[in-house]
Amino acid sequence: MTLIDPQHRKPVAAWLAVVCTLTFGMIILGGLTRLTDSGLSMVDWDPIMGAVPPLNEQDWAEVFDQYRQSPQYLKENKGMPLEDFKFIFYMEYFHRLLGRFIGSVFALPWLFFAIRGWVKRPMIRHGLAILVLGGAQGVIGWYMVQSGLVDVPRVSHFRLAIHLSLGIALFSYVLCLAFAVFLPHRDHQDGDLLPRLTLPSLTALTLVGLQIVSGAFVAGLRAGHAYNTFPMMHGSFLPSAAWSYTPWISNFLENPVMVQFVHRWFAWVVAAAVVALFVAFGRRLHSRRLRVSFILLLACLGLQVTLGVLTLLTRVPVSLGSLHQAGAVILWSILLFISFHGWTRRA
Repeated sequence: MTLIDPQHRKPVAAWLAVVCTLTFGMIILGGLTRLTDSGLSMVDWDPIMGAVPPLNEQDWAEVFDQYRQSPQYLKENKGMPLEDFKFIFYMEYFHRLLGRFIGSVFALPWLFFAIRGWVKRPMIRHGLAILVLGGAQGVIGWYMVQSGLVDVPRVSHFRLAIHLSLGIALFSYVLCLAFAVFLPHRDHQDGDLLPRLTLPSLTALTLVGLQIVSGAFVAGLRAGHAYNTFPMMHGSFLPSAAWSYTPWISNFLENPVMVQFVHRWFAWVVAAAVVALFVAFGRRLHSRRLRVSFILLLACLGLQVTLGVLTLLTRVPVSLGSLHQAGAVILWSILLFISFHGWTRRA
């Protein structure tokens, strides 16, 4: 399927690379707003005028007064000075502003390329789908924030997981388009092996995706702040508190102890799947870019496991928590690149 006019590959490829980079940054900044408890600092959603921050002391007094009516201020931050509020406000403000900026960076060149005929009809359809999903992501983001503005000053971990999952999906969509533009020709060096790569690589990718969703549950429930020992949880493999909710199934969805247990041990399932993928294919491929990808995959896995353990042992400092999230997205991206070679070879 032809996506672009080959004569204009470079500008289209550069555009997609910029959008991918910005979207990656958006995911990391979103994680930082969660880690710094900044996501509830803006208590309204104005897609138009909300792009303008407070410009004077009167504006700051108004937005601060709105925040002082919120559950987060009343139950967690009572007495917070204005200067501290400005920090969490700007974290959330720049997160929303970056979302608007990415929308413009994607939409305007896409429209220009479509008018000039630099992209083909399938790419135009892909672009429209991405714009719709991007708009939906903004709505879901506000839907998530609303859950923390009612009684409990904490966003729903279910809504957080949906918001993160759609962000990863958008990032992956644009990344796959970038792969298709950067790598227009199929790699024939491993023609017999690539179709067999598809199912194992997609299985590993699915497991990484589930672990990322599990991480959203950990973040939403603040489950990483308890049982900060490894490998045991304060001397127990599975503390009795992990089964304290009824019905039993709610422990896997609501109980921070069980959610942390699942996240820390499911990581080893993911690691085993990635290592098995490397053993089965990493040393048998002839394509240089795929061999390098497998080496990076294994290195990223080791780093990600190390970051996960350190983040747990140090009670989730902002720096390590953010690096751990970034590592997850990078691991996902490398696996997506490997999977892309398999499924396009089968097409």
